[in-house]
Amino acid sequence: MAYETITIEHDARGVATLWLDRAEKHNALSGQMIEELTDAAGALGKDGSVRVVVLAAHGRSFCAGGDLGWMRQQFDAAPADRMREAGKLAWMLQALNTLPKPLIGRVQGNAFGGGVGMASVCDVAVGADGVSMALTETRLGLIPATIGPYVAARMGEAKARRVFMSGRRFDAAEAVKLGLLARAVPVDDLDAAVEAEIDPYLDCAPGAVARAKALLRRLGPVIDEATINHTITELAACWEGIEAPEGIGAFFDKRKASWMR
Repeated sequence: MAYETITIEHDARGVATLWLDRAEKHNALSGQMIEELTDAAGALGKDGSVRVVVLAAHGRSFCAGGDLGWMRQQFDAAPADRMREAGKLAWMLQALNTLPKPLIGRVQGNAFGGGVGMASVCDVAVGADGVSMALTETRLGLIPATIGPYVAARMGEAKARRVFMSGRRFDAAEAVKLGLLARAVPVDDLDAAVEAEIDPYLDCAPGAVARAKALLRRLGPVIDEATINHTITELAACWEGIEAPEGIGAFFDKRKASWMR
């Protein structure tokens, strides 16, 4: 599959860097990017020469969340089409979450909505000091549905309650306290921090790492087909309600949604 929204680089050590490559759109998750990320996760997982994967992003932002143009298309789609599109997003996240390689996140700039979800599916994520994060969905009349299982698994319910519903922004220091980021460093030190996370894996048996990761996912919160299908249904229900069209319509119209002060 030829990629247009992502780029993959390999080095001689077996480290693959998966770049989100829609810098001009702040790496917002479009339908095409979702499909390409799913394909890339499958390909990297099967590539025996790859020992570690770094999830990174070109440009000023890590990921601004879901592409609003893609979201708006869902309002004119048939319910079955909405469910299918929500399913693509949900299963892309699961493909990254279950990647049989260590997945290290390199986070800079903004990470909103789906961007928080992308950080949450990483085994460890490090961020630049200037990172700004938020689960912005409720401001648009949506909910953080398909990313929800991964956000909850990363933060735990108690910490997730602080930011899951409010849509408020939080900085890198709070992201560390919430467990989203392992640590935050000056932006000039970000690559070195990522390297520090890569380095130990180069002395580990790749098969053992894969089995250990799969075991840990089994021991942690259950994210199975039933859970994923529930998130898909919840997201589709929001798209069919009255708040999401108002919220996304207000965004495009550059006005406040009816519930905003």
